[in-house]
Amino acid sequence: MNPIQAGSFLTLHYRLTGPDGADIVNTFDDKPATLSLGAGQLAPAIEARLIGLPEGAHETFQLAAGEAFGERNPELLQRVKLTLLRQLGDPDEVYSVGDVVQFPGPDGQGGYAGVVRELGDESLLFDFNHPLAGQPVSFEVQVIGVL
Repeated sequence: MNPIQAGSFLTLHYRLTGPDGADIVNTFDDKPATLSLGAGQLAPAIEARLIGLPEGAHETFQLAAGEAFGERNPELLQRVKLTLLRQLGDPDEVYSVGDVVQFPGPDGQGGYAGVVRELGDESLLFDFNHPLAGQPVSFEVQVIGVL
């Protein structure tokens, strides 16, 4: 039996649920996931729980509020002017509270998302925190293979 270690290549089923018990990600009803431990595909706190598990293990871990995705950071609530949003995206876009908007990264590579929290006449308030920041989560895993 190969135990999981840093850098292991894994095949697994997993389920991540939020504080209300609703599935956020669930691979148990579909194909298993494949990933490389340490490549940033899972939160570091979740990866740490996987270290040492053998092939065939089926475990569920409870992660305290903020442990998996960090605490909420009030500095990640930011106002963005509508004029800038129109320059970066569709000038005719109509925004609503709860919309997720993709922003380009400063270097043109990748990007990041913000959730509209408040509408204003000249700007919108965006929340750039991870949606699960400050929330307790549950992580269930079934390890299928370890390389």
